[in-house]
Order: sequence, then C-alpha cells, then structure tokens
Amino acid sequence: MKPTVTVITIFLDAEAFLEEAIESVLAQTYDPWELLLVDDGSTDGSTEIAREYARLYPEKIRYLDHDNHANLGKSTSRNRGIRNAKGQYIAFLDADDVFLPQKLERQTAILDAHPEAAMVYGPSLYWHGWTGKQKDIHRDFKGKLGVPQQTLIRPPDLLTRFLKNGEIVPCICSLLVRRRILEDCGGFDETIQHLYEDQVLLARICTRAPVFVDSGCWDKYRQHSGSSSNMAIMKGEYHPLKLNPSRLAYLTWLVAHVDTEKVFDKELLSALKKALRPYRHPALFRILEPVQYLADKIGWSWRRVFPQAL
Repeated sequence: MKPTVTVITIFLDAEAFLEEAIESVLAQTYDPWELLLVDDGSTDGSTEIAREYARLYPEKIRYLDHDNHANLGKSTSRNRGIRNAKGQYIAFLDADDVFLPQKLERQTAILDAHPEAAMVYGPSLYWHGWTGKQKDIHRDFKGKLGVPQQTLIRPPDLLTRFLKNGEIVPCICSLLVRRRILEDCGGFDETIQHLYEDQVLLARICTRAPVFVDSGCWDKYRQHSGSSSNMAIMKGEYHPLKLNPSRLAYLTWLVAHVDTEKVFDKELLSALKKALRPYRHPALFRILEPVQYLADKIGWSWRRVFPQAL
C-alpha cells in the first residue's frame, strides 16, 4: 500500500536518541506511513541503528545517505528525503524528538478536511522530563501558539506574527506539510544549512498558502545540552534574545525572498524592517535594550515616546 505520509528523520551522530524517535513512528495509530532515515555522515552507532530498522521493516522504513557518506547539512539532508518521498504529506521528526501516538492520525485528518491548507501545526511539548527526574518533569511546558486556533490563517499573516514574536515559531516536529507545496516552493534553501533553516521553509510556505493552526499537542521537543541550538549558543553563533549572526543571515535572506515573491504586505514589511533595526543600529540597540528590559517590568514602553527608535 502506498503511504499517505512520509516522515523524514535526518540524523548525525544521534545514537543516544534515534531509536526512541523511530519507535514513536512505529507506535502511530495511523498506518499508511513510511519513514525515511537520512544519515548526514554519522560516525557513531546511529548508522547501524538506522540500517537495522530498515532491514527489520523494509516495507515501512528506508535508509538514505549522501555520496561517500558525506556530511552536507540539515537542509540538504531534508531535501534528499523530500525527493525520495512517496507520501502526499510530509512530516519532519528530528532524531532527538518524538511523536505522540495520534500525531499522524490527527494531522492528516485536518489536511484532508481543509484541502486549501498547505500545512498544519500545533504547540510542541518542550520536553525536559525525558530524563525521568522529577525536577525536569516539572519543567515541561507547551509552546505558545500566539495565533487564532482551529482555523486557517491566510498569507502572509503567520510570517508577520513570527517576526514580531519568535517565541511562537513552531518546532519543525510539529509540522505536517503537503508534498506538492514543498516541491512548488523549492523545499529547504541549501544556502542555509544549520540555524534558521526551518524558519526559511516556514517563510516560503507562509507567503504562498493558508496554514491551519491546531490546538492539539502531538510531539515532544527534547531539551538537552547536546542539541544543535544549545551548541550554537555555546559557540556564539546564536542566541534567542541577543543579536546574533544566524538571525541576521535569516533576515537578510527574508528581505530577498519577500522581494522575489513580490509580497507587498505593509504589516509584514514593517515587521521585517523593525526586526532588522537592531542589526543596522547595534550601538543604539545596546543602549536601549536594558532600558526596555526595566520598562517591561513596570509595563511602560519607551517606544510610545520614541516611536521611530529601533
């Protein structure tokens, strides 16, 4: 039977968590799926784990890697999965995350019911409790949606909201996307491989077609010190609250994308301009940032007094 959903799991030296991710797909209540395990040049035991699952479930699971077992990056690896996908819908599950059992059943039903929707997503569980420690379990929380739920949101409204509030950008493991949309928009941009590559994809989708936002939580986004985002923070490549080169690269890409796609939406362009101001005026940003922090504590905004600032 041809699969309706293709799950793409890319991995690089992920032997600690890969098996749990795969098992969460095998546990789905929805059956017509396939799982593509795309090896991005692993040197640990994760390659053998993936090959063994492909051997045990040849009708459901396939193992892929790059020529000469090369390490080519997240975007190239996910695009390899997309090119090899048989399903009409595509889900992305990173090797350290897991799906809840009804993930595919719930989200395929939504896309079936809303043929105009390019994609569906919901809030992810930020999963500290995977350690089994009580103190970590208490730290688990669901991500913010920050948008109307159980409804279609027309382009480019979601992208505008994401620019205004980075806390509401969905985790990639929460998405289910129509394959034809991914093919039409070109999938992941292979000039951005490491950070913000998921937001590049979201921008491509959210400027083209409506997206359905679900209230249900169907995945767990594992929080651990070895995650790519945490490693990037340690290296100074990224920070969720401070100016960083990775976000500037994304915003620069987005300026070109909006221009190429001719997205002449006043609110989006205003949000993009505002997001770029701290990078264009870093000295002023460093002065005003602590002022705004204190102002937020008392509910006052200097932006009301200085509307042209940052």
